[in-house]
Amino acid sequence: MALMPKESAKLVAGLAKDVFVEQAGVKKLALAVLNGLKTGKIRPGNFSQIKYHPRPDDPRAADWIFVLDTLNFSFWTETGTKKWRVNKETGYFAFCAAVKRAIDAGKPMWDPKYYSQITLQDAETIFRGDDEVGIPLIHERVKGLQEAGKVLLDKYHGTFVECIKSCGGSAEKLLQLIVREFESYRDEADYEGHRISIYKRAQILIGDIWACYEGRGLGEFHDIDSIAMFADYRIPQVLVYYGAMRYSDSLMSKLRSDEPLKQGSREEVEIRACSIEAVEQVCDEVRRLIKADSKLGLNPSKDVNAIIIDHYLWDYRREYAEELESIPFHKTRTIYY
Repeated sequence: MALMPKESAKLVAGLAKDVFVEQAGVKKLALAVLNGLKTGKIRPGNFSQIKYHPRPDDPRAADWIFVLDTLNFSFWTETGTKKWRVNKETGYFAFCAAVKRAIDAGKPMWDPKYYSQITLQDAETIFRGDDEVGIPLIHERVKGLQEAGKVLLDKYHGTFVECIKSCGGSAEKLLQLIVREFESYRDEADYEGHRISIYKRAQILIGDIWACYEGRGLGEFHDIDSIAMFADYRIPQVLVYYGAMRYSDSLMSKLRSDEPLKQGSREEVEIRACSIEAVEQVCDEVRRLIKADSKLGLNPSKDVNAIIIDHYLWDYRREYAEELESIPFHKTRTIYY
């Protein structure tokens, strides 16, 4: 049995040799998050503002989000090669645009009866780019969809909504269900003799459901705080930029030389796990600041959590993409993020 993500992160951060959580940077980032909360720039409802995401009043929303997060991985481009683009978008937004384009063209992308039978040819059509560049790991995407679709059809009446409802409003139970039932979500590794977990896609799936429904209805979880941030290759870049996380000289030079890191390698696990721990510490500091100043009118238990901070960091990376180019991101070709 693997340790859950937050416990995994604490363990790894305590043993890490190449990645370090830095208190001064944690405090600096906490102040930036607090400012975003005060100005309203940071708020839970940002999910549905993205034009390629489903709206909460769409009856297909939960199943649509399940498909998005089943395939939410590996959108980075090798250095010196052209980016995959859909509707002129790149990365995750290109992917969301491709799914929406398929739905608009009459393909029931949200329906496991359809995607459990999906072929490579179907996927190549759905994810065709604006030019000849294709989506990475297309065979793995087909396999993940087929497997996930069969589980939903066999055990959950053909809808992810059943998975959500069976967990009685518990995000932690839903997380355990997702990684138990859907093999492609089992984002685990061995570190210093411990079986640890990151569960990036399983957690972002719950976070997206929560954000889409703004914590109501299907998105109401009484323990949403049990979910940690979503450790990918972009958020660590922002954490290093802010000084909340630091890499050893040897790791930094490895990343600068564009050397890929193997999934499950010590350095890759340390980058991702320490990202979780850094965001946990930022979250604790923001809550401390809110409690210390009642004039803010903010609720420390309701207005901030790891998901909201993750959204802030991801948006920050997009907004200040050029500035962040000076910080290399780690490159790992994997289905887990």
